[in-house]
Amino acid sequence: MDLKDKVVVITGGAGGLGFAMAQNFAAAGAKLALIDVDQDKLEKACANLGAATEVQGYAIDITDEEDVVAGFQFIKEDFGQVNVLVNNAGILRDGMLLKVKDNQVIDRMSFEQFQSVIDVNLTGSFLCGREAAATMIETEQAGVIINISSLAKAGNLGQSNYSASKAGVAAMSVGWAKELARYGIRSAAVAPGVIETEMTAGMKPEALTRLEKMIPVGRLGQAEEIATTVRFIIENDYVNGRVFEIDGGIRL
Repeated sequence: MDLKDKVVVITGGAGGLGFAMAQNFAAAGAKLALIDVDQDKLEKACANLGAATEVQGYAIDITDEEDVVAGFQFIKEDFGQVNVLVNNAGILRDGMLLKVKDNQVIDRMSFEQFQSVIDVNLTGSFLCGREAAATMIETEQAGVIINISSLAKAGNLGQSNYSASKAGVAAMSVGWAKELARYGIRSAAVAPGVIETEMTAGMKPEALTRLEKMIPVGRLGQAEEIATTVRFIIENDYVNGRVFEIDGGIRL
């Protein structure tokens, strides 16, 4: 798919990986619909991108079904179509399943801590994927849906909630590829490793050094490297139903 004049929806599009993808796609001539819960960040992102392409921001809670349905209807009205969805929005609320001292359980990962991550990362991706696919079909547009998974999908210490959510979005990507191909819609996922973000920038230098030494290429990934991978999936029409692990060779 040639990105020029195509409408690309990016969740979590006002910052981090989402904004890096928005910049990359804008340079290719795509029109952008950015979804984020932070209205101020949305306005700044749209202002920054406005000189490069047509862009609209939508303050949507992706965990709210009615909000998502209404939001995609607004996008359809504003742009007339949807060609690409990148399900990028996600949160972390790490913690051990149990904390034990002297064979006594002193703390547990709370249900709210678990469910909040599932709601954003997995349910939000499901709702946006469903509505994007419906819009593509109704407007008779070929489409691509890309879910941002994670290396943690294989399971990671202290991330029961996050790992489960990212394994779920990877599995949905494969299932959607099989379901939606008949409508000209492809689906895939990208599973990043450790990417240089605001979160990693806040780590202690010694912890960051240890982490970098665990990565065979010897450094953190860059947001642009994830953006170029997503763009490759969009532009290569023979890519479907695959999960791309972009992690510098690290294994958890």
